[in-house]
Amino acid sequence: MTALDRNSTVAVVGVGTMGQGIAQVALLAGHRVLLHDAVPGRAQVAADGVAGRLDRLVGKGRIGATDVKDALARLIPAESSADLAGAALVVEAVVEDLVVKQALFAEMEAVVGDDCLLATNTSSLPVTAVAGALRLPGRLVGLHFFNPAPLLPLVEVVAGAATDASAVATACDTAEAWGKTPVRCTDTPGFLVNRIARPFYAEALRVYEERAADPATIDAVLRECGGFAMGPFELTDLIGQDVNEAVTRSVWEAFFHDPKFTPSLAQRRLVESGRLGRKTGRGWFDYARDAGGAGTVGQPAPHTAEPALAPPYIVVRGDLGPAGALPGLAREAGIEVREEEPAGSGVIALPDGTPLRLADGHPMPKPGIRFDLALDYRTASRIAVAPCDGVHADVVDTAVGFFQALGKEVSVIGDVPGLIVARTVAMLADLATDAVSRQIASAQDVDTAMRLGVNYPLGPLEWCERISAAYVRDLLDVLHLSCPTGRYAPCRELRRRADAAGGVISS
Repeated sequence: MTALDRNSTVAVVGVGTMGQGIAQVALLAGHRVLLHDAVPGRAQVAADGVAGRLDRLVGKGRIGATDVKDALARLIPAESSADLAGAALVVEAVVEDLVVKQALFAEMEAVVGDDCLLATNTSSLPVTAVAGALRLPGRLVGLHFFNPAPLLPLVEVVAGAATDASAVATACDTAEAWGKTPVRCTDTPGFLVNRIARPFYAEALRVYEERAADPATIDAVLRECGGFAMGPFELTDLIGQDVNEAVTRSVWEAFFHDPKFTPSLAQRRLVESGRLGRKTGRGWFDYARDAGGAGTVGQPAPHTAEPALAPPYIVVRGDLGPAGALPGLAREAGIEVREEEPAGSGVIALPDGTPLRLADGHPMPKPGIRFDLALDYRTASRIAVAPCDGVHADVVDTAVGFFQALGKEVSVIGDVPGLIVARTVAMLADLATDAVSRQIASAQDVDTAMRLGVNYPLGPLEWCERISAAYVRDLLDVLHLSCPTGRYAPCRELRRRADAAGGVISS
């Protein structure tokens, strides 16, 4: 264990919300904490802010009054950078500007000892570049906390090109000693979470731009079928459209305009119009108070199909792959399930013969109906279905009635390849697989980062294993055929894994 000793001093430079949060974490872990800011007087204001939050925790019974008193005795505002000389760790949380951060660490290097660990909380700048001007760049590491730092468990520990292995080990062990869950990654645009999470927003925006569904419906499908805690439209309204779009653009530019990270024109127009989300009262949804001053308009209801009659029976042919739970659920709902020898990939046939098939990479006989991937078909409360051209309205109603009989609400959307959940999960799995193959992080750390950093119901690699690499590859292949820009081309490692596992998910 190489964690910093509790008796060592931690300095936090930059005392905004994030800096105060990091200081609170270090303080409650037992360290003496110095607060410093370039603006005179702000360190004292920040110390008062930390004290106020700790007092509120006492009032909620989450911490003892004596513990807070002891902690505050170790919290010291430092008006001069020279006061940080004895620090064993300096964490900066200043503005996201490379020149500012380089100058700050150059100043710190002239003050602290050569054995002092330096850490940047940057979320978007290359750690390698931040350390580039230092005399001892090997002691600088990325220590990316998520906001609010006292509450969120994840910390990305980022190794720049010159970072010493010992510095990474100390940072990881210290974060763990502070009650956090550290994940290691090499210096890459967006690190882990902001790199791998891009498709969660991008694919929803693409479905919207293709006019297959409205934002409220897309959000509902990803929540109620995919198991995500929030939909991408409501989440970006909460984050701020300008902030989310800036991160996407930053990652895209850092990857030299790789089509996998292409920003959305629809989101750009939203930002240009000043509709930034909750903070401006309007983004994808309207949060302005109504005329009576009570409540907010907020998110409209998703498109939900009217009640329809269930079919008396279905015919199941072949292996349904990730949708294999549906026949059992149909039987439980009182629908007769007839099984026939497979003729091609797995499919459910409605009584009139119309195929009902999971969104995947296999050709869809026309007319036919696609349905979306679910995290768990038993617990999912909503399913998206998309009829191909030529499907009669009565047949669509039968498909709707089938899923309604299974206890699901149904959203009928436009016929887009991969629907909503399936294409999102496939892209997340592809980027995660690529990151591991490039040794940016371990598979375990990638999944941990996505579960804890953005609250995904499963890590993307775990999800990929559950539905099979072959399913993901096939889905991406058909998306690539429909949009041959390279955006959906499966990474080499994903294709290798799918081929090694047998090549196809059904016969």
